[in-house]
Amino acid sequence: MNSMGHEMSKCKTSVCRGQPNPTYKETFVFQVALFQLSDVTLILSVYNKRSMKRKELIGWISLGLNSSGEDELSHWTHMKEAKGRQVCRWHSLLES
Repeated sequence: MNSMGHEMSKCKTSVCRGQPNPTYKETFVFQVALFQLSDVTLILSVYNKRSMKRKELIGWISLGLNSSGEDELSHWTHMKEAKGRQVCRWHSLLES
C-alpha cells in the first residue's frame, strides 16, 4: 500500500489442501521505486479457507511505513539496506 492507503500490488501463495502446517517456499517480487520505499507498507495476511466462500483470517503483519512492530520495522530497514539481496526472517503473526 502506498502512503495514501491505496493498494499498489497483490500476490497469493499456492493453495495447500489438507495440511495442518503447510510450508510455503515462495518468493514474491514487488516493483517499488527506490524513492517510494520509505512511503509504502507491505501487509502480509494469512487465511484459512474453510469452504468455497468463507475465509478465516489467522493473522497478519505489516512491514514498512506502518510496520506492526519493532522487529518488522527492523526487517524492512535491513531489506532496504540490502540493495536487492534477499533478507529472510521469521515473524509472529498478530491476531485479527
